[in-house]
Amino acid sequence: MREALRAGTRPLQRLLLLRTDRQFHDLVQLAKVKRVPVHIEPPPAFARLVPTGNHQGVIAFIAAKSFSTTEQILGLAKSRGEKPLLVLLDGVEDPHNLGAVLRTAEAAGVHGVFIPERRAVGLTPVVAKVSAGAIDHIHVGCVANLVRLIQDLKEKGLWVYGVDPQAEQLHTDIDMTGPIALVLGGEGEGIRPGVLGECDGRIRIPMLGKVQSLNVSAAAAVTLFEAVRQRRRIAAPAAKPSES
Repeated sequence: MREALRAGTRPLQRLLLLRTDRQFHDLVQLAKVKRVPVHIEPPPAFARLVPTGNHQGVIAFIAAKSFSTTEQILGLAKSRGEKPLLVLLDGVEDPHNLGAVLRTAEAAGVHGVFIPERRAVGLTPVVAKVSAGAIDHIHVGCVANLVRLIQDLKEKGLWVYGVDPQAEQLHTDIDMTGPIALVLGGEGEGIRPGVLGECDGRIRIPMLGKVQSLNVSAAAAVTLFEAVRQRRRIAAPAAKPSES
């Protein structure tokens, strides 16, 4: 673990420790130098992640690719001459869901997907496999605080909408042709109230059956391809009038 941190050849997402005593002091300091987040977790969390118990009090999450910064992601949109289209995921813990969202986002021309450091799955090999190669073509950012990210994006001129089943406004009612970020919640509780409260607005997908919400990857597909539809409509050249 120490050699992996020193070498810096593998993108470490975060370290989980049972405690921060003298045994792990140098490891914590090295992680801080390398800007790798360190989290203290209780024994049950370690037992769930490593059922064999062979962890020696430390677990490292190694990403399938390096993360991009907010500046790099917004710079990509600018270099393409496009308005930013971003996805923010709050608490997606299932690697199959994250992989599916990345695949959809890449297909929809999303400039970047953001995930939080905690309460979320990272860029694991399973995520990479489910993304069907999309992980190699889309920028992914990892942030410590989604609320701060939303505030930063709004300061940069983006409109941020939370996809919430309880919202009054439909996803087809908003203008997605400008700079926009869509926030989607994870399995179970969805978007946290603090994150949802920071959004400029809330939108929902109309549900006609008994089920009240879609899986996060399905919700991402529905909302993102509405953005694709709107953006293609304004980008398409006006039809030539027919000759009489």
